[in-house]
Amino acid sequence: MTYLQLESLHRSFGSVKALSGIDIALGEGEFLSLLGPSGCGKTTALRLVAGFDRPDRGRIVVDGKDITGVAPNKRDMGMVFQAYSLFPNMTARQNVEFGLRIRGRDKGARRGRVDELLELVGLGHAGDRYPHQLSGGMQQRVALARALAIEPRVLLLDEPLSALDAKVRVQLREEIRRIQLELGITTLYVTHDQEEALAISDHVAVMYGGVIEQMGTPSEMYTAPKTPFVAEFIGTMNRLEAQVVDGASGEVEHAGIRLRIDAARGRQNGDRVLILIRPEALELHAAGNGANGDANTLSAEVVTQTFLGPVTRLKMTGGLIADMSTARATALPVGANVVAHVPADGVQLLTLTDDLPDIGEGT
Repeated sequence: MTYLQLESLHRSFGSVKALSGIDIALGEGEFLSLLGPSGCGKTTALRLVAGFDRPDRGRIVVDGKDITGVAPNKRDMGMVFQAYSLFPNMTARQNVEFGLRIRGRDKGARRGRVDELLELVGLGHAGDRYPHQLSGGMQQRVALARALAIEPRVLLLDEPLSALDAKVRVQLREEIRRIQLELGITTLYVTHDQEEALAISDHVAVMYGGVIEQMGTPSEMYTAPKTPFVAEFIGTMNRLEAQVVDGASGEVEHAGIRLRIDAARGRQNGDRVLILIRPEALELHAAGNGANGDANTLSAEVVTQTFLGPVTRLKMTGGLIADMSTARATALPVGANVVAHVPADGVQLLTLTDDLPDIGEGT
């Protein structure tokens, strides 16, 4: 059943439309990430749920109750910010205890709850330290414990890991997910990091220009993007502009070369389409090894190699990008002539429009 519902939320700031009618339905205990570039509206949506701002139109419903006009301090929301926002003159224990104290909980109950939460976030040994005595990751753990102390109905996190270094980000995002699953708390998480969103979420909503482009499971977002923007933003994607030349057999033409694409079957001849291929789905061979002239192949030259550990990314002429094992990539150095095989199945096909977003290679 739906526990958190955002119904047709609109919010404008002067002539700028921050949100243009977003709808979200989230079940109890589920984890949803709002993912998108800066200015897409994701933080505005989070602030509306928290009560720090009011929508121009639309409703926010939690557990069947309309809370759109309810004051922030009466919404029972736990909030974790990017900048920790701990009280510098209070110890970790006192920071976690703060929300319970102002709610009038008795001292014994407060102490037990704080001890439990500090252990939960792995800081049972650091309760008497002040924020300046803690690392950034530890401070964010304290902030998370403080948000959870009041037993909120919904946990809201606004780019909570962006100020941390890469290794700590990975460790802490795993801890956030573990704690969220252990407590079964409904969570709304804002991030611009697609890897982070895919790693810890039950559902991901990709936002662009104040609207939700697509919402689904991490697997659905990666393997079946429904718009060019989602295809680009979730991971890296090869985009091949083409035209359908034989819709009956699924043949398209790209740069004067005919390719057979299963998803093109049933399309009208003359349709302009966008072939979307993940780098790991593009198979490379050295030119002259017998692959030349085979169906569904494109000729190219390796321009750069980027070492990524067990995988190496090859960029080629024509804008092609392929990921392959580092061991195999040594046989295709910079300057090598290659043949790239385009699979007939396992690729996405979208209708080509004149206003495709250009955001590089995703993040």
